Amino acid sequence: MARPSFAIGPVRVRAGSKQDVGLPITRLVTGAELSLPVQVMHGREDGPTVWVNAAIHGDEVVGVEIVRRVLAGLSPKTLHGTLIAVPIVNVHGFMAGDRYLPDRRDLNRSFPGSPRGSLAGRIAHLMMTEVVAPCEVGIDLHTGSDGRTNLPQVRADLDDPKTLALAEAFGAPVMLHAKLRDGSLRSAARETGATVLLYEAGEPWRFDEWAITAGVVGVRRVLAALGMTDPVDLAEEPSLPCRTSGWVRARATGILHLEVGLGRRVGQGERLGALSDSFGRTLRLVRADRDGIVIGHSRSPLVNRGDALVHIASA
Repeated sequence: MARPSFAIGPVRVRAGSKQDVGLPITRLVTGAELSLPVQVMHGREDGPTVWVNAAIHGDEVVGVEIVRRVLAGLSPKTLHGTLIAVPIVNVHGFMAGDRYLPDRRDLNRSFPGSPRGSLAGRIAHLMMTEVVAPCEVGIDLHTGSDGRTNLPQVRADLDDPKTLALAEAFGAPVMLHAKLRDGSLRSAARETGATVLLYEAGEPWRFDEWAITAGVVGVRRVLAALGMTDPVDLAEEPSLPCRTSGWVRARATGILHLEVGLGRRVGQGERLGALSDSFGRTLRLVRADRDGIVIGHSRSPLVNRGDALVHIASA
């Protein structure tokens, strides 16, 4: 017996096929309709329903490329289950070159949203009802915020056995136990019973190849672990589980000379760099405040006192 078709928005996708769908968001001042771009790949064989999304923040282009490459390597004729891909959630921000929405709201603090709320709330509601609702598992792709870069890492509830198993399957260098943030997609999706992984890697507005490659392979590993695709090679080294993390902050205003990179293991008190004035005189040394691994750092050479410089995760 043929697998039933999959309904999303105004269309139904036949088993063994894929279809692009534009879910209406709003109209622009020109009168043109703005839509949420979605591709549904509805496998011929039964299996889980999974979503993968990127660019909840409009400057996070790494995830957009990850989604493109993942889709290019799959076929609905051999896929077990259904994959819903949303390469760009914050369409307004992506087109305007802005992390946020036109009203300056952070979309990832607006879930689960409302059909009659703000623009952010309506996009969040559309994402929840059309994409998240039918899914058991989701992968939310992110990069560092403005002026920062991140080591490939999965952030998830490592106390949940199913989530932990999928985080381990992803195979990023680090998996960080992360509390849920009110208003985030991960928090709202967990309320529906979905298992959610959040992937962080790279920096805004850059196609960091190392971040893209790790994300593509990680998503493919998760799909394989769910039985949706053929097995994929496991990571050469298991993910390092970390329970806590924190930023080392600038203790003076100056020019940052960073001496450590992403993935570096550091010890408490170890020198990470220095802050100098414009003549090169050292103002302050930057030292690790804990043992751990560098999972993120500032890319800006000019810093003010209190600015976040180096993100260290600890077991």
